[in-house]
Amino acid sequence: MKTFIIGIGGVTNGGKTTLAKKLLQSLPNCSLISQDDYFKPEAEVETDERGFKQYDVLEALNMDAMMTSVHSWIRHSKDVEFSEEKIKTESQFENIINFLVIEGFLLYHYMPLNDVFNRRYFLTVSYEECKKRRSTRVYEPPDPPGYFDGHVWPMYLKHKKQMERVVREIVYLDGTKLEDDIFSYVYGDIRTAAQQLTT
Repeated sequence: MKTFIIGIGGVTNGGKTTLAKKLLQSLPNCSLISQDDYFKPEAEVETDERGFKQYDVLEALNMDAMMTSVHSWIRHSKDVEFSEEKIKTESQFENIINFLVIEGFLLYHYMPLNDVFNRRYFLTVSYEECKKRRSTRVYEPPDPPGYFDGHVWPMYLKHKKQMERVVREIVYLDGTKLEDDIFSYVYGDIRTAAQQLTT
């Protein structure tokens, strides 16, 4: 089996999880890994001089554990073989490719992870829209007063600038567009790119 790994990165509350779940439901032989599942325990996350927990940095994540999950999926996917009966009844495209969607806010800053992607997407929204969306979400632990302006947004701008300096082949997406429109574009783009693996 061949593998095709898709990165869904971008700003907080930009629509990453929604898009990733739609892809999971629509692509054949698809799995999903979320970077949010690899946050370190709160006690291990650094606190800055203002008392803000530094969640929006790579050091807040157990990236070694995340890479172990990714490599485990790759090994398993390459070992999977469909039965001859299944090959006869389904399309070639579905028979020879396993898809993995990885979604998170810092996918393209950790080079061992960045190197595995076949396709990279990055969702953006404006400061105003992002702050409005963030205010409607409930986090555990909850955002303290001033956290968005004092930590979340500055870290996003910093990481985005770093990413743009070192990472190529990123498809930028406007997170304010209709969810179905974003999905349709990405889904079609992935299918086109993945089809090349079958020829």
